[in-house]
Amino acid sequence: MSRALGVDLGSRRIGIAASDPSGVLASPVGVVERRDDQESEHREILAAATDIGATTIVVGLPLSLDGSHGPAAVAVLEEVEALGALARTVGVEVDTYDERFSTVTAEQGLREAKLGRKKRRSRIDAAAATVILQGWLEAHR
Repeated sequence: MSRALGVDLGSRRIGIAASDPSGVLASPVGVVERRDDQESEHREILAAATDIGATTIVVGLPLSLDGSHGPAAVAVLEEVEALGALARTVGVEVDTYDERFSTVTAEQGLREAKLGRKKRRSRIDAAAATVILQGWLEAHR
Protein backbone atom coordinates (compact mmCIF):
# COMPACT_ATOMS: atom_id res chain seq x y z
CA MET A 1 0.00 0.00 0.00
CA SER A 2 1.25 3.50 -0.71
CA ARG A 3 1.10 6.43 1.66
CA ALA A 4 -2.08 8.38 2.37
CA LEU A 5 -2.84 11.77 3.88
CA GLY A 6 -5.78 12.14 6.27
CA VAL A 7 -7.76 15.38 6.42
CA ASP A 8 -10.32 16.66 8.93
CA LEU A 9 -12.04 19.70 7.40
CA GLY A 10 -12.92 21.97 10.29
CA SER A 11 -14.44 25.43 10.12
CA ARG A 12 -11.35 27.12 11.65
CA ARG A 13 -8.60 24.60 11.08
CA ILE A 14 -7.95 21.62 8.82
CA GLY A 15 -6.32 18.70 10.62
CA ILE A 16 -3.68 16.74 8.72
CA ALA A 17 -2.33 13.23 9.37
CA ALA A 18 -0.08 10.92 7.37
CA SER A 19 0.31 7.18 7.09
CA ASP A 20 3.64 5.45 7.46
CA PRO A 21 5.24 4.12 4.24
CA SER A 22 3.71 0.67 4.76
CA GLY A 23 0.19 2.13 5.08
CA VAL A 24 -0.41 0.61 8.51
CA LEU A 25 -0.13 3.45 11.02
CA ALA A 26 -1.47 7.02 10.92
CA SER A 27 0.28 9.87 12.74
CA PRO A 28 -0.66 13.53 13.22
CA VAL A 29 1.16 16.05 11.02
CA GLY A 30 -0.36 19.41 11.91
CA VAL A 31 -3.02 21.86 10.83
CA VAL A 32 -3.81 24.25 8.02
CA GLU A 33 -5.42 27.41 9.32
CA ARG A 34 -8.58 28.44 7.46
CA ARG A 35 -8.15 31.84 5.80
CA ASP A 36 -11.21 32.19 3.60
CA ASP A 37 -9.20 31.13 0.54
CA GLN A 38 -10.24 27.57 -0.18
CA GLU A 39 -7.98 27.23 -3.21
CA SER A 40 -4.83 28.09 -1.25
CA GLU A 41 -5.94 25.80 1.58
CA HIS A 42 -6.36 22.97 -0.93
CA ARG A 43 -2.94 23.70 -2.41
CA GLU A 44 -1.45 23.43 1.08
CA ILE A 45 -3.19 20.07 1.63
CA LEU A 46 -1.97 18.84 -1.75
CA ALA A 47 1.57 20.03 -0.99
CA ALA A 48 1.50 18.01 2.24
CA ALA A 49 0.35 14.96 0.27
CA THR A 50 3.02 15.29 -2.40
CA ASP A 51 5.73 15.99 0.21
CA ILE A 52 5.19 12.54 1.73
CA GLY A 53 4.51 10.81 -1.60
CA ALA A 54 0.85 10.13 -0.83
CA THR A 55 -1.28 8.81 -3.66
CA THR A 56 -4.54 9.25 -1.75
CA ILE A 57 -6.01 12.03 0.37
CA VAL A 58 -8.68 10.75 2.77
CA VAL A 59 -11.19 13.36 3.92
CA GLY A 60 -13.45 12.77 6.90
CA LEU A 61 -17.13 12.81 5.96
CA PRO A 62 -19.39 13.98 8.82
CA LEU A 63 -22.38 11.71 8.32
CA SER A 64 -25.43 12.05 10.55
CA LEU A 65 -25.84 9.43 13.26
CA ASP A 66 -28.27 7.54 11.01
CA GLY A 67 -25.68 7.53 8.21
CA SER A 68 -27.42 10.13 6.06
CA HIS A 69 -25.89 13.21 4.47
CA GLY A 70 -26.85 16.24 6.52
CA PRO A 71 -25.80 19.84 5.77
CA ALA A 72 -22.26 19.32 7.12
CA ALA A 73 -21.69 16.26 4.91
CA VAL A 74 -23.05 18.08 1.86
CA ALA A 75 -20.65 20.98 2.48
CA VAL A 76 -17.71 18.59 2.88
CA LEU A 77 -18.64 16.75 -0.34
CA GLU A 78 -18.66 20.05 -2.21
CA GLU A 79 -15.20 20.85 -0.85
CA VAL A 80 -13.99 17.32 -1.63
CA GLU A 81 -15.09 17.83 -5.25
CA ALA A 82 -12.95 20.98 -5.52
CA LEU A 83 -9.98 19.36 -3.75
CA GLY A 84 -10.32 16.28 -5.96
CA ALA A 85 -10.20 18.35 -9.16
CA LEU A 86 -6.93 19.93 -8.01
CA ALA A 87 -5.47 16.64 -6.76
CA ARG A 88 -6.19 14.84 -10.03
CA THR A 89 -3.90 17.28 -11.85
CA VAL A 90 -0.94 15.64 -10.05
CA GLY A 91 -2.27 12.06 -9.97
CA VAL A 92 -3.52 12.04 -6.37
CA GLU A 93 -6.97 10.63 -5.68
CA VAL A 94 -9.34 11.87 -2.99
CA ASP A 95 -11.52 9.52 -0.97
CA THR A 96 -13.91 10.09 1.94
CA TYR A 97 -14.29 8.12 5.14
CA ASP A 98 -17.02 8.22 7.79
CA GLU A 99 -15.75 10.48 10.55
CA ARG A 100 -18.56 9.99 13.05
CA PHE A 101 -17.07 10.17 16.56
CA SER A 102 -13.53 10.93 15.29
CA THR A 103 -13.27 14.13 17.32
CA VAL A 104 -14.67 12.41 20.41
CA THR A 105 -12.17 9.56 20.00
CA ALA A 106 -9.31 12.03 19.43
CA GLU A 107 -10.30 14.09 22.48
CA GLN A 108 -10.40 10.96 24.62
CA GLY A 109 -6.93 9.94 23.44
CA LEU A 110 -5.50 13.36 24.20
CA ARG A 111 -7.04 13.29 27.68
CA GLU A 112 -5.55 9.85 28.31
CA ALA A 113 -2.19 11.32 27.30
CA LYS A 114 -2.69 13.76 30.19
CA LEU A 115 -2.56 16.85 28.02
CA GLY A 116 -3.99 20.05 29.46
CA ARG A 117 -7.01 21.70 27.91
CA LYS A 118 -4.98 24.31 25.98
CA LYS A 119 -2.66 21.69 24.46
CA ARG A 120 -5.61 19.43 23.63
CA ARG A 121 -7.35 22.27 21.80
CA SER A 122 -4.24 22.99 19.72
CA ARG A 123 -3.84 19.32 18.74
CA ILE A 124 -7.41 18.10 18.38
CA ASP A 125 -7.73 18.72 14.62
CA ALA A 126 -4.60 16.74 13.70
CA ALA A 127 -5.61 14.03 16.18
CA ALA A 128 -9.07 13.77 14.57
CA ALA A 129 -7.43 13.51 11.13
CA THR A 130 -5.30 10.68 12.54
CA VAL A 131 -8.40 8.81 13.77
CA ILE A 132 -10.04 9.23 10.36
CA LEU A 133 -6.98 8.04 8.46
CA GLN A 134 -6.36 5.10 10.80
CA GLY A 135 -9.94 3.92 10.28
CA TRP A 136 -9.56 4.21 6.51
CA LEU A 137 -6.23 2.33 6.58
CA GLU A 138 -7.75 -0.51 8.60
CA ALA A 139 -10.77 -0.70 6.27
CA HIS A 140 -8.44 -0.98 3.24
CA ARG A 141 -6.13 -3.76 4.45
